[in-house]
Amino acid sequence: MLALMAIAAVGGGAAGAALYAQGDSNSGGPETTRVVDAPQLDYTSLASIASGVSPSVVSIQVGQNGGSGVVMSEDGYILTNAHVLAVATSDQVRVRFSNGDTAQATIVGADERSDIGVIHVDGVSGLTPATFGSSSEVLVGDTVLALGSPLGFDGSVTQGIVSALDRTLSPEEPDAPALSGLLQTDAAINRGNSGGALVNLAGEVIGINTAIAVENQAGGFLGVGFAVPSDRATAVAEQLIEGDEVSHPYLGVRVAPAETGGALIGEVSPGSPAEEAGLREGDILLRLGDRPITDSNDLVSAVQSAEVGQTLEVEFERDGTPQTTDVTLAEVAD
Repeated sequence: MLALMAIAAVGGGAAGAALYAQGDSNSGGPETTRVVDAPQLDYTSLASIASGVSPSVVSIQVGQNGGSGVVMSEDGYILTNAHVLAVATSDQVRVRFSNGDTAQATIVGADERSDIGVIHVDGVSGLTPATFGSSSEVLVGDTVLALGSPLGFDGSVTQGIVSALDRTLSPEEPDAPALSGLLQTDAAINRGNSGGALVNLAGEVIGINTAIAVENQAGGFLGVGFAVPSDRATAVAEQLIEGDEVSHPYLGVRVAPAETGGALIGEVSPGSPAEEAGLREGDILLRLGDRPITDSNDLVSAVQSAEVGQTLEVEFERDGTPQTTDVTLAEVAD
């Protein structure tokens, strides 16, 4: 079995089918076929993209562990993963920039449920902020670059594609939060890449690299990596910088995949939005709002992509009978 593991430890043109143009058969002349070469990926452009983004990607040292980060502002705010900062014994970490300079940084805040953290480097100016693109525009098959410090090798760049969208990672630890809405990529990611940039061909950061699939805890990259989408990452980071609480919607059910499709409720938490909406153990959830629910991961993603206080219609099946009800999502309790 594959284990999903967070990775904080140290350590354009897309090719397509040929185009065919059919001549006008009504013109009276002979039909002709024109063959056009498929557009090729310009690897010199990838080098230009990498060199343009590299000054915005840093290495973060936390004790004997390390990860990566992405510069958000000229005055020293840097976005990374919460799990990169989780092992810190104080609010101080060390940052190394692409030019080799180092500086002390202070932990501004971290949100475990989104795996996003922010640090601030004091007494600096003129840093090169990354350009953040909208992850809502990302498509499966888009070419991407992953930049970071895998295994301690600062300034590393790998290339791949976006393999899938809206992935949900369920942790092995029962009390750890699930991560949803993630981008999946086959760009090589290893220990130390956590908190680094996933970049599109416009040189925009569209994800923050956060986890990989491994065969065991000592394993390396198997071609399946995950990134927190930029829209979510920057929204959480800005809340942390402002000192605001990061909200997390809560339904209050434990579910498993239903044999016939959907999410089978195994437990409803007392006093939860699910209980108040009349949902019961044994109900099979099929839709939340406009999001179809085909398994338990779909439900996690649908809840986490909604907002606290939002009222959504729930479609479910009880004893073989389709039903609907409304549920108002609450803030998850710490």
